[in-house]
Amino acid sequence: MRRVTRYGVMIAAGLLAAGCSAGAGSSSGSGGSGSKATSSTLTISNENGSLWTCGFNPFNASVTLLSIGFVYEPLVYVNPLQNGKTTPMLATSWKWGAGNKTLTFTIRQGVKWSDGTPMTAADVAYTFNLLKKYSALDLTGVWSVLSSVTAAGSTVTLDFSTVAVPYFYYIADQTPIVPQHIWSTIANPATAPIGHPVGTGPYLMSKCTPSNITYTANPHYWQPGLPKVAKIQYPAYTSNTTANNDLANGTAQWGAQYIPGINAFYTSKSPDYHYWFPPTVNVSLIPNLTNPLLANAKVRQAISYAINRQQVSTIGESSYEPPANQTGVVTPTFSGTLDHSALAAWGNGYDPAKAKSLLTSAGFHPGSDGIMVNAAGQRLAFTVINIGDYSDWVASMQVIEQQLKAVGIAVTPDNLSSTDFDADLYYGKYQLAYYDQQTFGPSAYYELNNWLNSANTAPVGKIAASNYERYSNPATDTLLNQYATTTDPATQQSILDQVQQVMVTEVPIIPVVEAVDWYQYDTGSFTGWPTSANPYAQPSAFSYPDNEQVLLHLAPK
Repeated sequence: MRRVTRYGVMIAAGLLAAGCSAGAGSSSGSGGSGSKATSSTLTISNENGSLWTCGFNPFNASVTLLSIGFVYEPLVYVNPLQNGKTTPMLATSWKWGAGNKTLTFTIRQGVKWSDGTPMTAADVAYTFNLLKKYSALDLTGVWSVLSSVTAAGSTVTLDFSTVAVPYFYYIADQTPIVPQHIWSTIANPATAPIGHPVGTGPYLMSKCTPSNITYTANPHYWQPGLPKVAKIQYPAYTSNTTANNDLANGTAQWGAQYIPGINAFYTSKSPDYHYWFPPTVNVSLIPNLTNPLLANAKVRQAISYAINRQQVSTIGESSYEPPANQTGVVTPTFSGTLDHSALAAWGNGYDPAKAKSLLTSAGFHPGSDGIMVNAAGQRLAFTVINIGDYSDWVASMQVIEQQLKAVGIAVTPDNLSSTDFDADLYYGKYQLAYYDQQTFGPSAYYELNNWLNSANTAPVGKIAASNYERYSNPATDTLLNQYATTTDPATQQSILDQVQQVMVTEVPIIPVVEAVDWYQYDTGSFTGWPTSANPYAQPSAFSYPDNEQVLLHLAPK
């Protein structure tokens, strides 16, 4: 099951892929008559593909979704769906200083670890210094910009080696705080499975088997009266079929996966069944810019104009994932930062006549087989690598193949295993690729920076962190690096406007559709779910620490 992660690659940070280990089916019932939850037990349906390992190390990317949010908490919750709106968690306040090169947090008093031990600023400083000592734990690369972290009384001060304001998100929201009195006794935290996690979060991991995890409310939780849901069951699903059936028959109440024909299969079964798929990042056609033909901006522009994104969305994605736009700004999630002048300059996103005109002006003419060719005899014919296990991407590429053929560009899909695809993409051994960034942050900047900052790329044959197309432009780098130095929203927006102009003129990547969070929910037994009208958190069960915000809002009916 493809999913978008909440952390990403920043300048000088390494490649971070959040895998998920998971599991077997749960009991299924008959029916479709509504929720079968008890008044205080919530069941999560989130197909992951394998059995639970019963490890809860929050710094192991394979199991972070099972520990962060349930057991471990961040300093601050940053909502990516509400322009980075912040909610104080283990920190009550924070401030920048020294020209945005220091960040000081005031740590909440009266918080206890789930074993009853008080949580202090020393635990916070210890956590960050643990990531420095064991670099494998530093999943978001915070020590690529930090120089020191120290505690004094109830405050923790982080000193930066370089100004990097966007790292607030990774530091405050994406770093789970762990107890020094336990972790200091672990011989190798990087490999420790952590079978009995101790955190400050709203739940205890009560019992784990390969087929199911049971979480129960933490009696020491610092927010009075919360959580209101007393118990959570998290079955390990190895099949979408079983997971979807449990949603449709009411056995599970919180879903996080793709359901074919969702209205007939799911929502029609009960008026309590609902879904919401908020867009997060772009699924894009990625040109290898070291290819001499694809290095031509007019060729890339023509490819973009030749794609009918609405048709790809309808046929390839059952209209669940909406059409993207060439600015690279995902809407409606980040509509507030969309540069409408850039979008207007791009004009009609689907314009085959313009695509043909661009190719003609670039010196191409139709060959005997209808494929465009230049004076040197070079044909616009490319292979495009794709992940064969993603049936929606395979279907989407079939649509794109026909659309590009109509303007004289031939693409031949090469449907690979995920392992082979990743290797070819990361090392630059491809011509075109179909892929999403799989990273997400509280503004459009995070995805655009990952794609366009040359610090994130590498020569062909070496692993690129995220700029897989091998794009490099000093002027664009300057813009992105300037963004990282300021906390002023107006300055940040001005920079984003200029970056969007780069997207529509240079077309370094070609957004096609917008990847979404899969999210189904049952209002029959619980109230307080996030919705499009109240997007207080990223809603999928696999999104963390957003999952905690959802659980803290839910209440039995």
